[in-house]
Amino acid sequence: MGRVTLQTIADELGVSRTTVSNAYSRPDQLAPALRERILATAQRLGYSGPDAAARTLRRGRAGAIGLLFTESLGFVLSDPFAVSFLHGIAETAEQYHSGLLLASSRQDDGGVDAVQNAVVDGFCIYCLEEDSRAFEAIRRRNLPYVQTFGTSSDPDVSFAAVDDRGAAASAARHLIELGHRRLAVISDCGIPDGHLGPVDPGSLQYGTDAKSRMTGYLDAAREAGLDPASVQFAHATDNSMDAGNAAMKRLLDLEPRPTGVLSITDMMALGALTALDEHGLAAGRDVSVVGFDDVPQAASAGLTTVRQPGREKGRVAARLLLDPPADPADRRVVLPTELVARASSGPPRSD
Repeated sequence: MGRVTLQTIADELGVSRTTVSNAYSRPDQLAPALRERILATAQRLGYSGPDAAARTLRRGRAGAIGLLFTESLGFVLSDPFAVSFLHGIAETAEQYHSGLLLASSRQDDGGVDAVQNAVVDGFCIYCLEEDSRAFEAIRRRNLPYVQTFGTSSDPDVSFAAVDDRGAAASAARHLIELGHRRLAVISDCGIPDGHLGPVDPGSLQYGTDAKSRMTGYLDAAREAGLDPASVQFAHATDNSMDAGNAAMKRLLDLEPRPTGVLSITDMMALGALTALDEHGLAAGRDVSVVGFDDVPQAASAGLTTVRQPGREKGRVAARLLLDPPADPADRRVVLPTELVARASSGPPRSD
């Protein structure tokens, strides 16, 4: 019989092509009995529905939003905070009848191909260097995007973020007020691979939430009269417990070792706690550890951390993308954070 189209069904039933199209795209425009007859005829003729790509071109919208991550997608789906964020995005996207497309910049081309070929109406950027190739590809497509990090001063940038720098400063201030003077930081990005030692604050000026948090730690050290060069930074290979464990072990080999360790995420901080346990050291007594995010495992581990609202961040980011406020100022949302003190932080030992 050849390829079955909307016109084929219209000819079969003696109705217009628009009437058949409405059965799929605007069912409220048809009497229920007529729509059922059209769908039954389409099924009998082997018609599966309008071409999705053609429908997208006609509507001028894709009906989906893209989420761009720096990590591999498999890793993202195993990260508790990222999953919480995804829940928030999905809840709001569903309300707006929008789909989701997940993409990663961890490709040989930096994620450029994934961005260029994504059939989406815009992007939520989870964490990405502003000078990255994928970020540039988004800008070149001239699609709307929402950052979930960085409270940019650019009035054209929409974001749903926390004050990473200020929140991190509060975490470091907590340790300093407990009496800690030998501080260290664990981070999986923003410092060179394998790095162990101080960092140049100027290298942290622009970039991701990780750089903002590291800057906040140094802000608090400077406020307390500490030399920023005295803060030791240990690079972790990725945002995982294993990587946090390995980074903490390197810090424990320093002489003298740090008494207070700040991790830019809870996952690495949880790994740091396991390293202390393996060395026969007690968190909060021998070495204090503070994380960032307050993932579900943090409470059971007694981890002091900065709580940020992952699910709400996802909801707000999706809403800004799918239904942006008329006033540009309302497209710049700073969400609250809270320092949650638990057993992993305490005064340094006097001996």
